[in-house]
Amino acid sequence: MSPASTLTPTELEQRLQERPHWSVVDGRLHRELSFADFRHAFSFMTAVALEAERLDHHPDWSNSWNRVTIDIVSHAAGGITDGCFHLAAAIDRHAPQS
Repeated sequence: MSPASTLTPTELEQRLQERPHWSVVDGRLHRELSFADFRHAFSFMTAVALEAERLDHHPDWSNSWNRVTIDIVSHAAGGITDGCFHLAAAIDRHAPQS
């Protein structure tokens, strides 16, 4: 099975309008989140991990106490794909409302 194709710059701009908390940094979808404490941050990461497994698309992310930084890119396709935005939408569903 061939990897999904990357989005064109126009498609990327249109899709970013649907995900206002995300930006593109170094060719990856990027979002930073803050939580009340480590427990809330880690609970969020656990929920997202289950979604990522379901979608078979995994973020590059880090956690430092109450902060989670997320980057999403398709390594197989070499850029941002529709699948990256599916994962971003799943992440947004679990993120605290801002």
